[in-house]
Amino acid sequence: MLSIVVVFILCYLIGSIPSSLWMGKIFFKVDIREHGSGNAGATNTFRVLGWKAGTIVLLFDFGKGLLSTLVISQLAYSIGDGPVSFYQGWDVDAMLVILSGLAAVIGHMFPLYAKFKGGKGAATACGMLYGIEPVSISISLGLFLILMFSTRYVSVGSIFASLIYPFSQLVLRYGFGYDIDGSIILFSSAIALGIIIKHKGNIKRLLNGTENRIKSFKPSSGRLNKNET
Repeated sequence: MLSIVVVFILCYLIGSIPSSLWMGKIFFKVDIREHGSGNAGATNTFRVLGWKAGTIVLLFDFGKGLLSTLVISQLAYSIGDGPVSFYQGWDVDAMLVILSGLAAVIGHMFPLYAKFKGGKGAATACGMLYGIEPVSISISLGLFLILMFSTRYVSVGSIFASLIYPFSQLVLRYGFGYDIDGSIILFSSAIALGIIIKHKGNIKRLLNGTENRIKSFKPSSGRLNKNET
């Protein structure tokens, strides 16, 4: 049990790293929460700081989830008696990667280092799910990029990429015979639902036609002065 708790805390602390906030303060001398939508995530980084900063933040947040599932989760086996003796009869490795990834996503959404006000968790969840099962999340990632660049709404890409993820797993499992555990599909569905709920404000703005669109992949005019770009 101790090993699970320690790994969960480590992954939460990694997920809590507010990459968009630090990107804005260190390189642009602004608090990204005071611009655009006010959200400390990759979406607002693209909108306010431009595509270069947005891409770095997106990849960093993706990496938090991937690192937690592929690397940090495995530390549990070297802490104390490990998780096996306590969870006899469980699919231990699947449980570890799920809990580790979940901790990173929670950390991103409610970061310790930013007064528990973080992003919506799409990029970190994508990294976590990529570590669990790469094929279906690659489909979602491809859809996200297509929708983001074609509509210039990052929120649209995040919402539909999250929505399609569990369905693509079902197709892979029952249509193509992929060995994807049912618990992973259920967990992926819960994560997708959580991300969509987290985007409820974006959904309302999309329906009302007031959602902020990425007008340019350069820093927004009027947001930053010239010596900050």
